[in-house]
Amino acid sequence: MHHGNVIRGARVGSAPERPPERYAPAPRRAVVYWCRNGHWMEILIAAEADAPPQWDCRRCGQPAGRDAENPPGRQRAEPYKTHLAYVKERRTDEEGAAILAEALAALHRRRGR
Repeated sequence: MHHGNVIRGARVGSAPERPPERYAPAPRRAVVYWCRNGHWMEILIAAEADAPPQWDCRRCGQPAGRDAENPPGRQRAEPYKTHLAYVKERRTDEEGAAILAEALAALHRRRGR
């Protein structure tokens, strides 16, 4: 019984299995990281590569280190700053007043006052 264009025993995206003698996976080693919240994770890294000193925890997103007894501290989140807060960091009150006066003078000139 024919059911359209279906090939029996195959699925979309399937490829022939490669024989194991044609490839060999790169040598890897496991590196374990711990975060401040008590989570740990095992990461597989290439055997010849240097393991990074920190890794982000998969569960909480905090930094995790390789020392289980002394994991890295919690990242300090920067508070949200408005545009005005950034401007105030760069300018003094006197500079701000001078810039405002200059902008108001230009506005009055354009409006014909």
